[in-house]
Amino acid sequence: MDADDTTPVPPPGCPAHGSGGRVPLYGPEFAADPQAYYGFLRHYGPAAPVELAPGVEATLVTDYAAALQLLQDSGTFRKDARRWRAFNEGKVGPDSPVAPLLAYRPNCMFADGADHLRLRQAVTDSMARVDTRRLSHSTEQISGYLISQFSARGSADLLGDYAKQLPLFVFNELFGCPADIGDRVLFGISGMFDGVNADKATAVLFQAVGELVALKRNRPGDDVTSWLMQHQAGLSDEEMVHQLALLLGAGAEPLRNLIGNTLHRLLTHDRYAREGGLIDEALDDTLWENPPMSNYAPHYPAADTEFAGQQLQAGDLVLVSFAAANTGPALQASRQSGSNRAHLAWSAGPHACPSKEPARHITVTAIENLLNQLPDVRLAVPEDSLSWRHGPFHRALSALPARFTPVQPVRRPDPAPTPPPPETAGGAAARPERAGRWSQFLNWLTR
Repeated sequence: MDADDTTPVPPPGCPAHGSGGRVPLYGPEFAADPQAYYGFLRHYGPAAPVELAPGVEATLVTDYAAALQLLQDSGTFRKDARRWRAFNEGKVGPDSPVAPLLAYRPNCMFADGADHLRLRQAVTDSMARVDTRRLSHSTEQISGYLISQFSARGSADLLGDYAKQLPLFVFNELFGCPADIGDRVLFGISGMFDGVNADKATAVLFQAVGELVALKRNRPGDDVTSWLMQHQAGLSDEEMVHQLALLLGAGAEPLRNLIGNTLHRLLTHDRYAREGGLIDEALDDTLWENPPMSNYAPHYPAADTEFAGQQLQAGDLVLVSFAAANTGPALQASRQSGSNRAHLAWSAGPHACPSKEPARHITVTAIENLLNQLPDVRLAVPEDSLSWRHGPFHRALSALPARFTPVQPVRRPDPAPTPPPPETAGGAAARPERAGRWSQFLNWLTR
């Protein structure tokens, strides 16, 4: 090697090593140590060439200032995924593993200009009507139910048994899902993100949400679905279905990861216990260093342009690395000076997360309730044996095994699953409802 060669060495296992190719944001090596990859990517400058899945190319913005510029510049960069040149040219197919989270849908996340303003206002106004006390009560009830399912065992997977399920249950409550529809919403969202029969799960989710819209047109209630429907924006049934699917699906996965990652931090950093719990501080530290959505916010240049040292063509896919921007050198001084919430974990600009406060509230309430009921909960395996789910977008544990002193549940175990309703004409409704988790919870509440 030349003595003057300062080219960084890619992380072990990175296919870009020695090839000059794009840096992959998938596979076990990236999942195990993404910060090593972000450190390498910073040597390209504020943005770097990456690969999200085999053959899916993108530019990843890793610098905080450049990320803010991108997120706030809706003139140069657009959100409408129908501009995605590689998808339009057939270089990326609809069967790509990253297509479900990148391909266009008619919702506010993929809208620009007046369409975005109208749809976004309806969403933000409806979410703003959520009563904090009601949200706390619902979260505590659901938390209590989930804990009652494993508290007597003395052990649990705090991800699969708790963090994964709680957001789905809370959203069913917030959006006014009756039992039969709620069961299918849970099935659909879980299948989409777990990649288990994802096409079928997506169809089940959209069918269930369509039925929810039809129900609320006839019998509105005191819930987000009805408020969204009654908004002055005048959403059509199709627009309603797509906004609800976005809110239910895009909210559940990040919130699951936020609860799981914050619990992980509390169980692996003794100082929070020594200093009295500090759940809010642990949550903020997680958002800085281990945000639930690490790389996302897809944008597309409206025209050929130069940005952050990279030459971009119209329709190129550009993403923001919230994780890299948060942990870059530029933000260290700001964080140390006390600006503990200047991170980008909630994104920024016109497409920033519309559910930031409810998400924080649900997370803190869920963790407080868990620690109150299981005060000696601890990690059941060595920290370095934990594994993280593969994928370019999220930062998510595969499991979080824990042990604690067994506690008898306050309520009796939930009743046997209720029989599923007859199949619909399409045959999609009955089978996913076998578990009937939402039905079981509603029955549990009345016992």
